[in-house]
Amino acid sequence: MSYDVAAVRSAFPALRAGAAHFDGPGGSQVPEPVAAAVAATLTAPIANRGRTTAAERTADDVVLAARRAVADLVAGDPGGVVFGRSMTQLTYDLSRVLSASWGPGDEVVVTRLDHDANIRPWVQAAAARGATVRWAGFDPATGELAPREVGRLLTGRTRLVAVTGASNLIGTRPDVAAITALAHEAGALTYVDGVHLTAHATVDVAALGADLYACSPYKFLGPHCGCVVVAPALLETLHPDKLLPSTDAVPERFELGTLPYELLAGTTAAVDFLAGLGGPEGDRRARLEAGMAAVEAHEDRLRVRIEEELTGLPGVAVRSRARHRTPTLLLTFDGRDAADGYRFLAGRGVNAPAGSFYAVEASRHLGLGDTGGLRIGLAPYSDDEDVDRLLAGLREWLAT
Repeated sequence: MSYDVAAVRSAFPALRAGAAHFDGPGGSQVPEPVAAAVAATLTAPIANRGRTTAAERTADDVVLAARRAVADLVAGDPGGVVFGRSMTQLTYDLSRVLSASWGPGDEVVVTRLDHDANIRPWVQAAAARGATVRWAGFDPATGELAPREVGRLLTGRTRLVAVTGASNLIGTRPDVAAITALAHEAGALTYVDGVHLTAHATVDVAALGADLYACSPYKFLGPHCGCVVVAPALLETLHPDKLLPSTDAVPERFELGTLPYELLAGTTAAVDFLAGLGGPEGDRRARLEAGMAAVEAHEDRLRVRIEEELTGLPGVAVRSRARHRTPTLLLTFDGRDAADGYRFLAGRGVNAPAGSFYAVEASRHLGLGDTGGLRIGLAPYSDDEDVDRLLAGLREWLAT
C-alpha cells in the first residue's frame, strides 16, 4: 500500500511550529486524535472504576479498552496488560517481585546493548539478593548482539534474561526469538524491552518469546505512561506488595493506586491511529500489521537515503551498522563535539539531540564514554523535506 506522509503529518499539530523532528526515540509527537481522547476523558463524568454509575463505567471502559488496544498492538492477552507511570517504574516494580525468590548462586543476564532501564533494575535486584549478574556484550564494529553471546552465559541457575527488542542508541534489532529460546532452554524467564522496537515494527510477543514485554505509548505517538504485557498465568504466580483493601485480581494487583484514565484513553487513540495507517480492512490487529509494515517501509527508505548521503560528508562516522535495525542513526564526528552539532541544528529548526540517552553501557562499549553521539531518529511523520533540512544543516555545520 502507498504511504501518504502528507496526510499523516496533517494530523500532528506540533509540526505546524516548523521544526523538523528527529527526536522521536526520546518521545514522539502526538496526533490530534490522541490529544482529543485525553481531553474528552478529562472532561467526561468519571469516578473510580465500577459498573454502578455512569461515571464509574466510563473509567472502567477506558481501562478495558486500553488493555485491548495494547494487546492488539503486540499480539498479547488483554488480561496481562499492566499499566504504570513509565516503563522504568514498572521494570523496577517487577524486578523486586521477580527477584524475591533469588538468592546466592542464582544468576541474571543483562546486555550492554540495552537502555539502563532494562539493566540497572536487574543489577540492583540481584545485588539485594546476593545473585550474580552476567553481562552479554555486542560487537562494537557492527552493533550486532549475537545470540551465542547470551547463550554462553546461561546455566541451570539463570533466573532471568533481560534483552532489548531494539537499541534506542544505535537501532540494532537483535534476534530476540533466538535469545529467548536459549533462555527458555535454560529454564529462565525473559524480560524484553520493547520501548524502541514497538514504535517501528510489527510486534508479536509470543513469536519473540517474551515472558514479559515492556513498552511506552509516548514512543508510539501516545501519552506519557508505560505498560508491560505478560501472560496472565505468569502474573498469577507473582505477588507484589500492595495495599490491604486493593484487589488481588490480575493484572490490577500490579497497578498501585488509581490509573491515569485520560492517558489510557490516549493510548487507545494512538493504537487506533496506527491501525488507521493500515487501511479500513480487517480487524484492528490486521490493520496494525499493515500499518506498521507501511511505517517501517517509509522510515527505512528515509534511513537509507540519509546513510547514503552521509557517506559523502568528511569526518562523519555512522555507529549504526547492524543488519536489522530501526531507523535510528548515531553519528560521531572527527575532532568535533556532537553536542555542538545538536545546538547548531537546533538553531536551524532541526531537532536531532546528542548524548547517550540512558544507554550508557552501550555508549561506553562503543568507546564513546558517557557522551554518546548525535542521534537521528525517524518517525511516521518524517518526510524528505525534513531529511533535506537535516543534511543541509549538517553540511553547513561541518563547513564552519
